[in-house]
Amino acid sequence: MAASLQAVATLMQPTKVGVSPARTSSVQLRSSQSISKAFGVADTAGGRITCSLQSDFKDLAQKCVDATKIAGFALATSALVVSGASAEGVPKRLTYEEIQSKTYSEVKGTGTANQCPTIDGGIDSFAFKPGKYQAKKFCLEPTSFTVKAEGVNKNSPPEFQNTKLMTRLTYTLDEIEGPFEVSSDGSIRFEEKDGIDYAAVTVQLPGGERVPFLFTIKQLVASGKPDSISGDFLVPSYRGSSFLDPKGRGGSTGYDNAVALPAGGRGDEEELVKENVKNVASSTGKITMSVTKSKPETGELIGVFESIQPSDTDLGAKVPKEVKIQGIWYAQLDS
Repeated sequence: MAASLQAVATLMQPTKVGVSPARTSSVQLRSSQSISKAFGVADTAGGRITCSLQSDFKDLAQKCVDATKIAGFALATSALVVSGASAEGVPKRLTYEEIQSKTYSEVKGTGTANQCPTIDGGIDSFAFKPGKYQAKKFCLEPTSFTVKAEGVNKNSPPEFQNTKLMTRLTYTLDEIEGPFEVSSDGSIRFEEKDGIDYAAVTVQLPGGERVPFLFTIKQLVASGKPDSISGDFLVPSYRGSSFLDPKGRGGSTGYDNAVALPAGGRGDEEELVKENVKNVASSTGKITMSVTKSKPETGELIGVFESIQPSDTDLGAKVPKEVKIQGIWYAQLDS
């Protein structure tokens, strides 16, 4: 915060204080129009803040503090908006052709690589004829992560809470492929076969707890009507069997026990067993997708999805939390 305010101070023009000989003299604080525009604050009354010297210095100080808070809030808000993107703001969502026409230098640092393409034109419904297709360039871009956990307030029931993303913009799944079949009754079946189908993500709950999980749709088999295509998928272990904990214990390597087995049968206690015997078994998630627009002439589809899956279990030592991911998806169909 101090660094932000220092940056703001260096951009502002020197303060001009004019004192007239009359009893009702005034102090004028002038700020440049560029700063007002940068913070999104309207430049009212010529961009001047007038404080009467007849008021005490507390009022003057308070007004200056309020102006600083406005500047700091605008600066923090803009930083959140452009986090991982260019300084000009969130990048415009591009079509697949527009993305392909850009060079690496034009895409780097803009956030476009973490976005799924959109469709220019098309029909606001599913308009593909019955038949067997091959889905390519299947992309899933999360737009929100919520975790089911107890609230910050005491004795509050578990509910899905908004989270703060701790991961960089590397959580979009892309280049997924698989058979896509449209039946004569209009139903759809999709089977995931290959692609970048998992991404490690960490979010933080309001209370400060961080929840890691593996966002994925591995081995997805989904079917249904265009407005509700649902299915189950495999959620692999977040860390994997070769991961070693701080005491050198792992699923397929490392020590079986961190120390000698405690006497009196304590080595069989549940808490010690969960730490010593690592569990790398996969779990199951569920996703529901719907088609919002299609373009048969180019074979493109876009829609929205909602996925519910378990979080990391710390190799069996923790009970997984329920994570809900909502976002948009894109695919190309080849006959």
